[in-house]
Amino acid sequence: MARDFSRASRLGDQIQRDLAELIRTELRDPRVGLITVTGVDVSRDLSHAKIFVSSVESETAMQDSLRALRHAAGFLRSQLAHGMRTRTVPELHFEIDRSVDRGV
Repeated sequence: MARDFSRASRLGDQIQRDLAELIRTELRDPRVGLITVTGVDVSRDLSHAKIFVSSVESETAMQDSLRALRHAAGFLRSQLAHGMRTRTVPELHFEIDRSVDRGV
């Protein structure tokens, strides 16, 4: 049981690092503003990954960025597959990380 958790956790960490780099260097959509990938939750069966993003921009700009990221999810997933050593790459689901707002 602990092994599954650590594997999902390690995969989440790798996805977080790789996605941050891909968004910064490969994504050309002008709607994606200054965003930060704050966390990744990978399901136990490794088939889905919930990607949490935050931004210092306005709520409207953040919603535009979120729509652009959701639109580019397939492209980002295929780019992740090139650098990962897993049989499958989880399906990506982007969400706004509200914990930063709550913390303030």
